Amino acid sequence: MSDRDKLVQAKATAYVQKEIGTLNKYERDMSTEKEFVNKLIERFRIEHDKQDRCGIYALTQKIMAYNSNKIEGSTLTSEQTASLFDTGTIVGEQGEVYRAKDVEEMTGHFKMFNYMLSKVGEQLSEDIIKQMHFHLKSGVFEDFANGYPVGEYKNRANIAGNHKTVSPSEVSTELRKLIASSKIKTVEDITVFHERFEHIHPFQDGNGRTGRMIIMKQCLDAGICPIIIRNDDRAIYINALQKAHDGDYSLLTKYFIEKQKEYWNEAYTFLESNI
Repeated sequence: MSDRDKLVQAKATAYVQKEIGTLNKYERDMSTEKEFVNKLIERFRIEHDKQDRCGIYALTQKIMAYNSNKIEGSTLTSEQTASLFDTGTIVGEQGEVYRAKDVEEMTGHFKMFNYMLSKVGEQLSEDIIKQMHFHLKSGVFEDFANGYPVGEYKNRANIAGNHKTVSPSEVSTELRKLIASSKIKTVEDITVFHERFEHIHPFQDGNGRTGRMIIMKQCLDAGICPIIIRNDDRAIYINALQKAHDGDYSLLTKYFIEKQKEYWNEAYTFLESNI
């Protein structure tokens, strides 16, 4: 074996050991998961009230807003998202043109997160879900121009990709049944709820982002490490969601657990001295 091959092998071995170590760290620390989540909620609220832009609250806002909007086609980068959150501005360096809708929905997502945070510990309800959607969409001119209800259920039939969704006349009944029948205690419970919510697709637009914010609330309410779905995995997420629509929840559950591990490792360094 050449010296170069030995070096490559050594680097590969180190990488694998690092990944195993990261996974084992996550699995060992899951015994303190509820403590982790309680501290996370506490830090979220403190940093929100202090308008702290340097802690775990800001990091989570930026990660979630960027990825959830990017999945739906936003053209803003992660750096532009961070600038919008930190300063309320986006500075273009080369004459860039930004879509008004992208900026409006990004700021709306920040507001939706804050609203969600104010409702942690309260039972999920139709009103909370509608208010999440209202905070996301109330500043989006294009939705008003298109006649889309904001903070209210859809008034026209829609589809999600190729998936047929619930008709407008059945939305309220089906959503009430879903909320009433759901006892969220595990990642598997969240997986099933998310698939059912996206099947109902209660709003004209903004269902994915509202659904993913519901996931965050459910995680915090249940003392479960948050799940943040990433745009880099969009194809994996969409495929797993489609499989869940067809009755196989295993891929979506596995993906959600992977995203828990990713967020845990991002967030733990902000909280480890207090756990």
